[in-house]
Amino acid sequence: MSFENLKKYQLLLASKSPRRQYLLKELGLDFEVRTKEIDESFPDNLKAQEIPLYLCKKKANAFDEELKDNSIVITADTIVWLPETKEVLNKPENFNDAVRMLQLLSGKMHEVYTGVCLKSKHKTKSFYALTKVHFKPLTLQEIGFYVSNYQPYDKAGSYGAQECLPTEMNPCSKEEIDFLTSLNKTNIIIESRSEMKAGNGLVAIEKIEGSYFNVMGLPVKELYEELLKFNQL
Repeated sequence: MSFENLKKYQLLLASKSPRRQYLLKELGLDFEVRTKEIDESFPDNLKAQEIPLYLCKKKANAFDEELKDNSIVITADTIVWLPETKEVLNKPENFNDAVRMLQLLSGKMHEVYTGVCLKSKHKTKSFYALTKVHFKPLTLQEIGFYVSNYQPYDKAGSYGAQECLPTEMNPCSKEEIDFLTSLNKTNIIIESRSEMKAGNGLVAIEKIEGSYFNVMGLPVKELYEELLKFNQL
């Protein structure tokens, strides 16, 4: 599989996230970052994956008027979902809100959903990825230090996965490792950890079930596969 046939398209990444930009670049794609200010509210009745799917489509629809025949816009939205209480954690509003969220995650498993939308002038495709993340118990002092020094105000759930890993952990699933190996891109695993200071922030993650890059905000394996299929539709 290759992205060769996608070269005829102008790829637009509608995200300010440096993590999403980094991951897409490391996949070897040429793209332009183009963002809009979007109201990220959603209906109260939406649950779990329904929320990021709704929001990524909402973001993509904002580009309707400027998509050309050869354009594909990529939008994404990531949420943290607490399955016990059915509560969504988006980006924190301030220090106290970030501390509150991390206290909720402490010692528990939570789910991370990323919805992704691919939209051209003639077609739209949306999908999502789910990862289960297990946190160890955290002290209020640990949480306060992390929020003060890392200011995770642009991150769903108030944490960056790459900043919350034990230094010895390989966070990627076997499927991700096999995928990156097939593309000769295993350097992404090492570079994403060193680039984002793994082991130096808040060593909170005990275990990850599913895609690590999904927790970073962009499920690269699923995106790669869906882009290839989108090109063939």
